[in-house]
Amino acid sequence: MQFRLSVVTSALSLAFSASCANAQTSVQSEPSTVVPVITEPSTEVSVVNESTKELPVVNVAAERAGSFKSNFVQVGTFRDMAPLDIPQTSNVITREVLDAQATTSLFGALRNTAGVTRSAISGSTYDNIAIRGILVENRGNYRLNGSLPIINLISTPVENKERVEVLKGASSLYYGFVPPSGIINLVTKRAGNTPVTNLKLLGNQHGGGNAHLDVGRRFGNEQQFGVRVNLLKGREDTGIDHYSGDRMLASGAFDWRVNDKLSFKFDVEHYTKDVSEQPPILVPAAVNGVITLPSVPDNRQNLSGNWQRYDAKATNLLFRTDYALSDNWGVFFEAGKARTVRDRAFSRFENYDLTTGQGTLNTTSFTRGQEFDNENYRAEIYGRLPGTWITHELSLGFTANERSQDGQTFTGVTNPQNLYNPVAIAPQFPVGESRPSFPGTIRDRGWYLFDRMLIGKWQAMVGARGSNYKSTTPNSRYTADKVTPTFALMYKPISNVSLYGSYLEGLEESDTVGPDRANFGQVLPPALSKQKEIGIKAEVAQGILLQAAYFDIERASTAIDSVTNNLTLNGLAQYRGVELVASGEITKRLSLVASAVFQNAKQLNADNAATFNKTPDNTPEQTASLFSEYRLQSVPGLALSGGLYYVGKRPVNNQNQAFVDDYTTVSMGARHTTIIDGKRTTFQAVLDNATDKNYWGTAGSNLLGVGAPRTLTVTAQMQF
Repeated sequence: MQFRLSVVTSALSLAFSASCANAQTSVQSEPSTVVPVITEPSTEVSVVNESTKELPVVNVAAERAGSFKSNFVQVGTFRDMAPLDIPQTSNVITREVLDAQATTSLFGALRNTAGVTRSAISGSTYDNIAIRGILVENRGNYRLNGSLPIINLISTPVENKERVEVLKGASSLYYGFVPPSGIINLVTKRAGNTPVTNLKLLGNQHGGGNAHLDVGRRFGNEQQFGVRVNLLKGREDTGIDHYSGDRMLASGAFDWRVNDKLSFKFDVEHYTKDVSEQPPILVPAAVNGVITLPSVPDNRQNLSGNWQRYDAKATNLLFRTDYALSDNWGVFFEAGKARTVRDRAFSRFENYDLTTGQGTLNTTSFTRGQEFDNENYRAEIYGRLPGTWITHELSLGFTANERSQDGQTFTGVTNPQNLYNPVAIAPQFPVGESRPSFPGTIRDRGWYLFDRMLIGKWQAMVGARGSNYKSTTPNSRYTADKVTPTFALMYKPISNVSLYGSYLEGLEESDTVGPDRANFGQVLPPALSKQKEIGIKAEVAQGILLQAAYFDIERASTAIDSVTNNLTLNGLAQYRGVELVASGEITKRLSLVASAVFQNAKQLNADNAATFNKTPDNTPEQTASLFSEYRLQSVPGLALSGGLYYVGKRPVNNQNQAFVDDYTTVSMGARHTTIIDGKRTTFQAVLDNATDKNYWGTAGSNLLGVGAPRTLTVTAQMQF
């Protein structure tokens, strides 16, 4: 199916919803008579008093929690800047969107961002994600509060997050060695001026569910202390056979405003997940250069057993202190550590007959006590130099990041299995001698300088980063020292419109070689990526943000040496395309978040005929998403919602020997907000994959995964 923009246009008439932020207020129009009124945010309600005929004004007691558009972005050197002033494509999935979709997963949030696909694994254990076909590296590209690189090898909870930000493209200036897929930043909830006590219960028809408590308070004579605590405990069940388990979250966000100059922040979160892991399906071998893919199996089946556990625990700690040197200058220091430990029984299905489905489930390894650690430090001085003609906003900083990993892996086992009619597999246990599991350390240090110059309606941004990078594994050791620049120019003809062009360079760790290759475990040398982007941004209507950008990214590609079976760097891959984004409120009753990417990605190493001019694996030409809400005027407090999520066809490998089909999934929802016993209460139902479509949701690295089955999620939330 060819995706057309008309799909998005016509969907606006089908996908409706509204924010559940309608408030209910009680007023007395007659003695002993209470009239509840549910109104829109910032709306005043007039109630006639029959005895006096006066029209007293009743202010709404509760306001809408948020918007589909964020007024600022925290990520990178652009932190706390308005989206209009950022010369790159940025997407912000606000708390309002997360609540409207009742999502509990990172992929559930990021599906609202064009260009996002799953890679290699299906997401039952964690979300392995690519953006624009470029993998989002799991130990460097995911950040907590704009800083700490968390380890995305366990499902990252979003219940304690205020928003999820995505800064597309190269981001090395601030974050060092990271791929140019983009930075995914998770911003934690913090205590505000209004006390918060929310209890939320969630369940689905498969038997999964959880209870979530969110409490926020400020204390002290001047409200200088803030505490926000989130606690969650639940059972995991997604409708997939033999898949079950549990997860938990405990987090705290603390802040102390000592005085007008000095402040401290501390974040801690600990979360666990223990479930059975759904195995990916290895694509068949090519015959005469062509791979014939199997039919998509039923989305409820599971080829592995419940005993094949993925048991992971993560702890993230982040401390920050800010000090204002003057009205125009300040400094801050950050220190953080992320640690993840997991046990895993990873398997994949292979060597199967396309007709009968009979093949082998290969539990390639039993990993025990695999540890991942990230330590991160940052110091920065920043300030403003006002001038008659030019004002400079400067940042000068230093970062130090050290990552290590270790663990033990035991030899796996194989069992007969059938793709279309799975059989139960008896529990297996590690056998043979253990071997180290991807041991290694990475040290990434660097300084950076960024200058944003304001010249009337113009903004010029110039930056540079000097990097010192060292990677050590049993099979390789290398260092890299390089300075990479950043340039951008922006023009704002009027206050709500900006036009920009930018050029960025960045360094990235190319890849870690997988178990199918002779150089398994080797970390490939670092590679230079370059990004050019031009775009326009505007705020229109009730505050909807529109973005349109053309991007051109060049980065190193990889290939398999047919003689040695080694994975090696292989010339250049180029990603060119157009991205469109809209988010915010069209009217007071209609809100939406929508995006689309149309791109042409090619590998350009003429010395390798097998991949030359071919599309990099798992890279669709088109992706699009649309989610909207409509608040009914006729039924105060009722909101209806709907979404469409489209992913175009994708190659399963760099040789483009087969493509998985494109697909569109549909979501629908409704929620109602009312007052029960004086407490604001919301009931909600959301149906994901409403048509129960079977589709290949995952591709890349010669692996396939099936999309999730239809799931009805219901929630009940009470605000105390």
